[in-house]
Formats: sequence, C-alpha cells, structure tokens
Amino acid sequence: MEYNTSRNKLLLHEYGRNVQNMIAHAMEIENSEDRNKAAQAIIEVMGQLNPHLRDVDDYRHKLWAHLFIMSDFNLDVESPYEIPEKEALMEKPNEMPYPKSKIKFGHFGQYSQKILDGAKLLEDEKEIDYMTFAMGNFMKKQYLLHNNTSVDNSLIAKQLKELSEGKLIMENPEEDLVSTNVLLKTLGLVKNQNQNNKRHNNNNNNNRNKQFGKKKFKR
Repeated sequence: MEYNTSRNKLLLHEYGRNVQNMIAHAMEIENSEDRNKAAQAIIEVMGQLNPHLRDVDDYRHKLWAHLFIMSDFNLDVESPYEIPEKEALMEKPNEMPYPKSKIKFGHFGQYSQKILDGAKLLEDEKEIDYMTFAMGNFMKKQYLLHNNTSVDNSLIAKQLKELSEGKLIMENPEEDLVSTNVLLKTLGLVKNQNQNNKRHNNNNNNNRNKQFGKKKFKR
C-alpha cells in the first residue's frame, strides 16, 4: 500500500492528487504544442473541480496562477496572463502597526472618546446641551450592553463630565437620561434577561428537588 507520506507534496490541496499528477505529466511532454494543449485541458478540469471560483473576478486568471504554483513554476507553457513570480508569492506582507491608543473606560469604546474630545471645542450653548444629552444616553446604552442588570445614572453623568474634561455637565441625570427599561427594550435585552431569570429559577428548583427529593405520603 502506498501512503500519502511517500508521495510528492500537494501544493494546493483543493485540486487533489489527480490534478497534481496531470501537471507532472504535462511537464514531461516535450512537444510545446502538445504541452500547451495539455495545460488548457488541465485548466478546464480545475475550473470544474472548483466552480465557486467562477464568482471571483477574473477567475481564469486565478486558475492559471494556481497551475503554475502546482508545477512549482517549472511548467513551460504559454499563458494568456502574466506568469506570477515565485519570489513575489513567497514574500511576507509588512507588519501592520497595532493601535496603541489608551481608553479610560473600555466599555464606552474608542469612538466615544474621540467624540468627547471634539466636544471640548464646542462654544454654542445649544450644541453643548444637545451633545450632553446625546452622549449621556449613548454612554448609558453602551454601559448596558456590558452590564444589563443595573446602571447608576449619576455614574454616567460623572464619567461624561470626566471624559469631556468638564465640558459636558449633566445637572439632572435622573431626568435627562432615558430610563433603563426603555433602553433595554431598544437593545433587545429585556427578553433575554427574562429568559435568563426563568432559566436560573428553573435550575434552582431542579437543584432543590435533587437535594431533598419529593416526599411521598401514604393514606
């Protein structure tokens, strides 16, 4: 029995061993015209094995690139497209710089911090009032996404003032902020919370029944 470990390495597994063998055979054809015909036939087989590639822009170009990759760039045929260079495909991409911006309150997100940084430049009282109301309720909504059990309105007002460096001050957070129940419904968390409470109660009942058992009374 011949094991895969003793065979040549598959360069692109999605095409299988037979296509790899077809390419190896085409590389041994001495006549260039026959070799080009064999390459065209292999391209058609590759397209049938991977029909999803037809949804990709210029999918035949991709098939030809795969053909040369599986031949380890040793197949000498005429391609309707530019033959890719092995060195270019093996080249590693440049490392992407990781953002190092610091966020004081992570649950509010980076964009909230940027908006509040811009709010420091506001001078018009109406714009300041609007921004205070809008960002206060947005921050409360973001807080509830991370903790949907309770929220302290005074805490939201305090953190709003802190992040805006005293520019956005909410004098009456209990009145200015939308109620927690309304926000939970908007976020679709009320149903989930009720389901969790019901599941928790059922689990408690089941554990209690297992611990004490059901008493049986005789007449």
